[in-house]
Amino acid sequence: RGDAHMSSTVITGARIWHGVSDTPISGAEILTTDGVIAEVAESVSRPEGVSVIDLPGHTVTPGFIDCHTHITLDPLRMNLVLTQSPGTKLMQALPAAKAVLERGFTTIRDLACGDAEYLTIDLKHAIEQGIVPGPRMIVAPHLISATGGHGDYTGLLEPSLAHGCTNLRFALADGSSELLRLVREEVARGADWIKFAATGGFSSPSDSPDEVSFTQAEMTALVGAAADRGVPSTPHCYGDEAARRAIIAGVRSIEHGNLIGHKTLDLLVERGVFLVPTQGSVVLNAQERDNADYWRGKPVYKWRKYQQYGEQVLESAANIAASDAKIAFGTDIGMIPHADGWKEFVAMVNNGIDPVRALRAATSVAAELLDRSDLGVIAPGKAADIVAMPGDPFTDIALTGQVDFVMKEGVVYRTPN
Repeated sequence: RGDAHMSSTVITGARIWHGVSDTPISGAEILTTDGVIAEVAESVSRPEGVSVIDLPGHTVTPGFIDCHTHITLDPLRMNLVLTQSPGTKLMQALPAAKAVLERGFTTIRDLACGDAEYLTIDLKHAIEQGIVPGPRMIVAPHLISATGGHGDYTGLLEPSLAHGCTNLRFALADGSSELLRLVREEVARGADWIKFAATGGFSSPSDSPDEVSFTQAEMTALVGAAADRGVPSTPHCYGDEAARRAIIAGVRSIEHGNLIGHKTLDLLVERGVFLVPTQGSVVLNAQERDNADYWRGKPVYKWRKYQQYGEQVLESAANIAASDAKIAFGTDIGMIPHADGWKEFVAMVNNGIDPVRALRAATSVAAELLDRSDLGVIAPGKAADIVAMPGDPFTDIALTGQVDFVMKEGVVYRTPN
C-alpha cells in the first residue's frame, strides 16, 4: 500500500526469525514505530492508534537483501539495451523496482546499468524521496572494464559498425591512470560501490569467463582509489586467477566466482572477503550443457562456453557449499527476470547450502557485506524492514517465492489477501 504516514504497527501470530539464529521462535510480537523496530517481545506495547497485523501460519523474517541486481536491464529487451534512450530505460525500471519490493526484497545493491548516464543513482534518489515505490538502493553505477572486456559493448556489434561508437564505450579504462580517473568520476557522481570487470563472461560474445582483464597493478590501483574515498569495490569475476588478484587488491566481495578453486576460496576466507555466487542461472546452465532442447533459441557462443566450463562450474558450487566463505545473496536479476529473484534461494539449497545459511545470506550476512548494521536483523533499533511468508521456509525454501507481507521502513507495501 505504501502509506507515507508512519505510525505504529504490531505484528502478531507468526513465528519470527531474527536473521541470525538457527530457528525461528513462536509466541512473540513485533512493534514498529516511525520506521524503526521498537520492541520484540512476548507481548509488546499497544500505542494509541496502533495498527495490528495478524499473520497466523506465517514465518516472519527480516526484509530480503539482494546484493547483485541490474534493475534497469531486462533479459527480454537485452537486444535493445544499446539503442533505447536513458529515459526509456529508466521508465521501464519503475515497475521492476516495485515488483522486486513486493517480492520481499527491501534492499538491493545494484551493480551497473547498461547506459552512459547515471540511471540507478536517479532511481535511488526517486525511491528515497517517495516519488516511486521500490527497494532501498545501494549503487555501483557502471561496470568499469578494459577495452575488449566484459563491459565493452561494442563486442555486440559488427566491427565496421562499432568504430566510433563512443556511447558504447562509456566505462572503459586501460592502465592505472585511466582507472583512477573513472573511479573518481563514479564516486563524484554518487557511487556507493565501485564495480569492475575482472574477467569476461558467459553472456558476452567476445570474451571468456576465465580470462583476466586487468593486471595486478591495475586492480590494486582501482581498489585503492576507491578505498581512499571510503568506497568499497567488487569485481565481476568468474575465473580463479582474476579472483586471486582481486582479493589481493582488497575487494570487499567477489561477484559470481563460479570457476574459483580451493586455494583461492581459502584465500577469500582468510582475507574475510564475501562471495556472492549468483548460482541460479549459472549452475542450471552448466547442468543443462548437453541438452540441445534447453539451448534452442539461445546464443550458440553461450552454449559452447557452458559446454567448456560446465563441469568446473558444478565442482566450484560444491566447493563453495563446503567452505566457510561468507556467502551473501545475489540474483543477477536484469540478466534473468526480475520476478525470479527468489529462485536463488532454491538454487543455493539445491547446490548444498543449508536453508538457514541461504536465509542468512539474504539478511544478516548481506547487511554485514553492505556495512549496514541497521538492516538484516529483527531487533529493537533496527530498520523496520520485515517480510513474511506462509509456512516454514526452513523446511521448504521455495516458500520464499510466496512472500505476501512486505514492510519497508515501517510502511506496509503488501498484506495477505
